[in-house]
Amino acid sequence: MKTSVHIARHLREVIAGGNWTAVNWKETLAGITREQAITKVGSFNTIAALTYHMGYYVRAVLNVLEGTPLDAKDKYSFDHPPIESEDDWNKLLEKTWSDAEKLAALTEQLPEEKLWEVFVDPKYGNYYRNLHGVIEHCHYHLGQVVYIKKWLAEKPTAP
Repeated sequence: MKTSVHIARHLREVIAGGNWTAVNWKETLAGITREQAITKVGSFNTIAALTYHMGYYVRAVLNVLEGTPLDAKDKYSFDHPPIESEDDWNKLLEKTWSDAEKLAALTEQLPEEKLWEVFVDPKYGNYYRNLHGVIEHCHYHLGQVVYIKKWLAEKPTAP
């Protein structure tokens, strides 16, 4: 199996399930209401902000694979649009899942040699590093979401 197919599988697994850690974004966020998604717990980011942030970087890499310039800026990566209704929350989730699947599908199609080419600028490393970086980033923030979700379920008074 091509390396790019393995990478795409890992992305799909962290988003939709089947990975070694047995936790994924879709199952973790299933049943999360808008109110829960925007609830601040201590100084932590909200579930909505973390979901947007994860999707922001998925979209950044997706844009490059689609042939557009890399225009992501860390300072904007948590600036999600207002989530004023359940519909807003559901649209954010749908966009996140859709973008992740698009990235996985394009990743699968990459020829092996493309993985080792420079990703936009030498300071970012190669495609392989950036694709794996997105997956690692998804796992990292998924862990935060799991913690916040548990915290909200217990309704403690302080973190």
